[in-house]
Amino acid sequence: MIRLSRLVHASRLGRWGLCLLFALGMGARADEVPVASPVEGRRSPNVVLIFTDDQGYGDVGCYGGRHVTTPHLDRLATQGVRFTNFYVAQAVCGASRAALLTGCLPNRIGILGAPSHSTKFGIHEQETLLSEIVKQKQYATAIYGKWHLGHQLKFLPPQHGFDHYFGLPYSNDMWPFHPEGASFPDLPMIDGSEVINPSVTSEDQRMLTHWYTERAVNFIGEHHSEPFFLYLAHSMPHVPLHMSDAFRGRTGKGDFADVIAEIDDSVGRVLGALHEWGIDENTLVIFTTDNGPWLSYGNHAGSAGPLREGKGTTFEGGVRVPCLMRWPGRIPRDTVCHELAATIDILPTVAGLLDIPLPGHPIDGRDIWPLITGYPGARTPHASYPYYWGKELQAIRAGRWKLHFPHDYRALTGPPGRDGKPAGYTQQRTDLALYDLESDIGESTDLKARYPDVVGYLQQMAEGYRVDLGDTLQKRVGTGVRSPGMAE
Repeated sequence: MIRLSRLVHASRLGRWGLCLLFALGMGARADEVPVASPVEGRRSPNVVLIFTDDQGYGDVGCYGGRHVTTPHLDRLATQGVRFTNFYVAQAVCGASRAALLTGCLPNRIGILGAPSHSTKFGIHEQETLLSEIVKQKQYATAIYGKWHLGHQLKFLPPQHGFDHYFGLPYSNDMWPFHPEGASFPDLPMIDGSEVINPSVTSEDQRMLTHWYTERAVNFIGEHHSEPFFLYLAHSMPHVPLHMSDAFRGRTGKGDFADVIAEIDDSVGRVLGALHEWGIDENTLVIFTTDNGPWLSYGNHAGSAGPLREGKGTTFEGGVRVPCLMRWPGRIPRDTVCHELAATIDILPTVAGLLDIPLPGHPIDGRDIWPLITGYPGARTPHASYPYYWGKELQAIRAGRWKLHFPHDYRALTGPPGRDGKPAGYTQQRTDLALYDLESDIGESTDLKARYPDVVGYLQQMAEGYRVDLGDTLQKRVGTGVRSPGMAE
């Protein structure tokens, strides 16, 4: 059973705080929710994790996106579960991916921001990635797409549990023709640990989604008779937008919609390969994204739907993302989960399914199998959830309540850019502000004056994160922070 210690970090709560936590509707009875049990009497399940770049909460049809066409993603939702309160750890590429693969908040492991060619740090060799978790059960493993956890040889996927790697070491805009004029060396394409193309061009980028998908489908065919973990990390729809000729103009809704259509087709091809090899019912498929839309790019950006702001902020539009999961026979069809869950929960959930011990060092994710399967009475295992930007603790959530601490942020206040050129951002500042996310998903009405006890409680909970992970807004250094790996 999930014990109370798994639901509530006792070090962060006193007796009064615990009582208020349950009054706020955060608690679940210890006898309500079983932990995920190992898969018995069958082959270990395959895991397919599809991760896109800068695709917002509103950029999928089943999340209300009418500017895009996503029949295959919508099919995933009808065949499985759709999450409405699913979070990344930070609203930026590298930090988000580090959290996804380690189950740790990026502040804990020192992977922040978006590493580039000049970055000297990467994922530490002593961190345990999801690929290394499943390797304990002799899984075949592959990543096709964007890595972004360090580009030096010691940081690349083959050194961290992946048998196969093909893709870009960082974002597809980190090259000489970056739309904002930044000066980067040529963007390399890597196969395994070898640079096979030192200078990826615009013509090459047109084929990225296609190439990644081809590799993924072939991998499924080659390893269908053994358990595998496939991480398909699309570079799109991060700017600059590129799509293959077959999808140019396909939707009649513009370049962004065409790029999403090709990603959706990629999802369909992966699902088709699973069906072709007869392994649908033994495969957990997860689709989610790394952060919200890069709003300043206007018609080359996506949508956060009803959420406030986007990428690069701790408002909901930056960190709340679409997430769909399917496993026929194990995940109920056409269900919706409104409980809070996050990318950091994927590693411990898969470990629980495979009966693999978690790493010996602290991680922040929790097993969410009861949420995924819609177990009666299942509640989020997160008593609270922190919103960091870099090393700043900018907000915290518990239940329906979210408290922003005073901080600066970028906001889209002017006309956005068009056709690959950004515009519209200005620097703004929020004061202390309390929002009820159940009734105010757009974070528009500050309720701190009406609910001072809730403000005080959330401030108390935030202290635990400041002690553990630090907070430069208060010049605090965390005691639970580990160092990233450093290039030699």
